Order: sequence, then C-alpha cells, then structure tokens
Amino acid sequence: MTHHQATHREVRLASHPGPIFLPENLEIVEMALPSPGPGELLLRNRWFRVSISTRLMASPDAQAVEGIPIPTLKPGDTLADGAIGEVVSCPPDSPFHPGDFVLHPLGWRDYAVVSAGSCTALPPRRMDPAALLGHGWTAYAALTRGVEVRPGDTVFVSSGAGAIGSMAGQIGRKLGASKVIGSTSTQDKAAWMKAELGYDAVVLRGQGPIASQLSQVAPDGIDVFVDMVGGEQLEAAFARARDGARFVLLGALTAELNDSHSSIVAPAKIDSFQMILKDIRMRGYSADRDGAAAFDDWITWLWERGSNLHFASTVFKGIENAPKALHEACSGKLKGVVLVEL
Repeated sequence: MTHHQATHREVRLASHPGPIFLPENLEIVEMALPSPGPGELLLRNRWFRVSISTRLMASPDAQAVEGIPIPTLKPGDTLADGAIGEVVSCPPDSPFHPGDFVLHPLGWRDYAVVSAGSCTALPPRRMDPAALLGHGWTAYAALTRGVEVRPGDTVFVSSGAGAIGSMAGQIGRKLGASKVIGSTSTQDKAAWMKAELGYDAVVLRGQGPIASQLSQVAPDGIDVFVDMVGGEQLEAAFARARDGARFVLLGALTAELNDSHSSIVAPAKIDSFQMILKDIRMRGYSADRDGAAAFDDWITWLWERGSNLHFASTVFKGIENAPKALHEACSGKLKGVVLVEL
C-alpha cells in the first residue's frame, strides 16, 4: 500500500451495541485518502489498540469521561484509539520526518491526518508495540505517581490479566513488592498469570466470595490495591487493608461491562470508620492527566529497568479483523493489550 493511492479504510460504528458488542455493530468503510492541512502530518497506521472502554463510549447515552481517551460514538462515527503511525508527509518546519514513527490517538483506520502537537515521537530503537500502545505506562504511573509501592509491600491487582493488570503486577514487583496477588475470571488465565507474569497468587471471580479467597492468600492483609474492577473486589480489598494501605482506582469494569447496561456508575460499600482507624488512602487516578510526562517517565524507566518484562498482547492482523478483536476483548476472552496490526 502506498500513499499515492486514492482511498483507504476506516472502521465506523454501525449501530449502538446491546449487552454484547457484536462485530456487526461496526462497519468497514472505504474512504478518500485524507489530505493534511497546515501543521498536520499524514500517517500510515502500523498498529492500533482496541480498548474495552470503546463499548462504554458507544452506548446510546455515552458522555465524554475525563481519563478515557476515547470519544463518544454515534452511528456513522469513525472509532479512535491509540496508534503507532509512520510519517508519510509532514510540514517543512515540523520536527518530524517521513519514515519516523509516532504515537497518536487516531487508530481504527489505514491512514490518519493528525496535528503535529498530538503526536509523540518514538525512539528510533524499535520497541515492542505492546510496550508503547499497551498500558504499561498507565500501570507505571499509577504505582509511582498515583500511589507509591514500598519494599516489602503486598500488592493486590484486580483484573490482573488485563491490559493494565498484566503490567501492574510485574512493575509492582520491580518496584519492591514482596508479594503480588491478582484477580481474574478463569483458571486458564490464573495459571498464565503465575507462569508468565510472576503473580504469587490469584483469586478467581465466580469461585466463591472474593473476600474469603483474598484472606487465604493474603492472611496478613494488603498494602497496595490497584483497582480496575470496583464492586465486590474493591470491598474485599478494603476489608483486607493493612494500616496505611494505599488504594489507586483506575477503572470500574463492573460498570463498563455491566451485563444489562454499560455505565459510569459503580457503587461499592466500604466502612469509612475503618478508613479513619487504619489511615487508608484511596484515590482515583488517570495517567492521561499526567500525559506526556508520565509516558516519558515510562520510556526512560523501560530502558533503565524494564528488561525481562513480559508485554502481554493479543494481536489481530488486518483492519478487517478489528470488529472481531473488539467483540472478543469485550467478551473477556483475551490477555493483555489487544492490538490490530496493519
């Protein structure tokens, strides 16, 4: 495929999803190749990320949510998510050059026109796309900016096989945690988390109360909780919190993947008196608010300390398989970050 061609493909929302995001909720449309304006780059996408949050943003009453870098979607809208693109053309005064690789927010299409200010230059040294498009930087920012992991901590990560959780357990260990516990939905994922990601123990959703499972694997309690789920798992973590425990809340899949209705309402019941008595600190955190600084920290740390990290990903080849990728990601079948390679 060359930039001399006249058309390219992009993926649009065909219809709002029901309880399950189906491939037919999306359509692949052939479009005229976009033309860059002043200060814009023409990029050929090489990889883009497929995020579960797309389901939330495609629901009929979706509203923009700070911290979710995906726009609200109506039928006919082109999807968007993080992508790695190769510069095809750029303004003469641009810091970029044809052939450079950049990180940008307009995936789900073959080619993208993006303002130079929305692009992050990638190092010339080739890195695993999952390290750049994955949520390692989110996990790293959460564990260094959102809370601070200290040597000897017991860290609990909900949704430990997911895009953020698969990195948070490994990074927590490198930051000094002595015990890392995760939660997931299947025995298969649990075995993989222990073998590949280095989790010491895994609790299973749907295999009895999370609180009792957590008390068995963390009899002395937990010091840090990285939460992607909310609900029962947040309540269980709170019940096992040690004095001075630090909680960082990054998502609430109980709401986003609710069987009947995707929403941004995720209730949980916690004992506020215990929060006072145990000096528990709990904060919501979005790495996107720290933006480029958090990402730059991650790249630097990766070069210095990141050897031996396992970048979990599921890769689909070709834009024609992108609808299937989103369907399977929302079904909870996949491990790590979900990528489409073009």
